[in-house]
Amino acid sequence: MNSSGKIVSKNPTEGSSSNGRPSLSRYESQKRRDWNTFLQYLKNQNPPLSLPHCSYNHVLEFLRYLDQFGKTKVHLHGCPFFGQPDPPGQCTCPLRQAWGSLDALIGRLRAAYEEHGGPPEGNPFGNGAIRVYLREVKECQAKARGILFKKKKKKKKMINHELIKNPNPELR
Repeated sequence: MNSSGKIVSKNPTEGSSSNGRPSLSRYESQKRRDWNTFLQYLKNQNPPLSLPHCSYNHVLEFLRYLDQFGKTKVHLHGCPFFGQPDPPGQCTCPLRQAWGSLDALIGRLRAAYEEHGGPPEGNPFGNGAIRVYLREVKECQAKARGILFKKKKKKKKMINHELIKNPNPELR
């Protein structure tokens, strides 16, 4: 991080641009843009917020604020196209940010927060409420589009059934 609070890459393998400054990877550039956008959002709050006073609630408000710029149609329950993967016509349902975009954004902001000296244990982008929100967005968007995600069950470790049935090695 430089003196102005901007992300500066520490990766020596990144190339240099013609103006002498190191060029950032696509990921690093997006992370920097996202971080600056979030800081600007905090500045525009009334009253303005500083990063140390930012909580997961502010992150949730930011994610909801971003919905107005979304490009993903999310059908509402009363819409005749609700639950249809390929609706045959137009409707007035809102455009929202896609779940995958929000998930990637949170990952970049979580990394940027720590790169700017924020403690991992106090990272508002890593709060459980953020994960719950993202899961709810994913499920809501999937239902609205008729795509159901099946929850994966954790695989149980295979236990040697022989040991359970016959604990005595001589009987095996």
